Amino acid sequence: MVSSTLTDVRLRGVAQRLVEKRLRNNLASTKKLTADLALLNEQLEALSDDARDKELRSLVAETPLAIHEFRDADKHVQALLVQREYLMKSIASITEQQDVLLDKLAGKQ
Repeated sequence: MVSSTLTDVRLRGVAQRLVEKRLRNNLASTKKLTADLALLNEQLEALSDDARDKELRSLVAETPLAIHEFRDADKHVQALLVQREYLMKSIASITEQQDVLLDKLAGKQ
């Protein structure tokens, strides 16, 4: 009977270390994704400004080249918006996982 209790304590200790390791990994992932998001936001701001300038030029010039340049710049902005949405969803997902792991660590599950 003593050995099964000792085994239970060891299993709980192992489980706790695994949860702590997952939390550390989640923290590292969150930091990386947050840094990526900050960089992407800076790039998005610059490209959005450029796209707006090209849009204005295309409206004034009304040339096929100006319209093409605007559409090309707008495609880049749209691609960055998709990437931004992906990063934000990834951060939210990791945060949810982290909440579950913290509940496990606190013994709520």
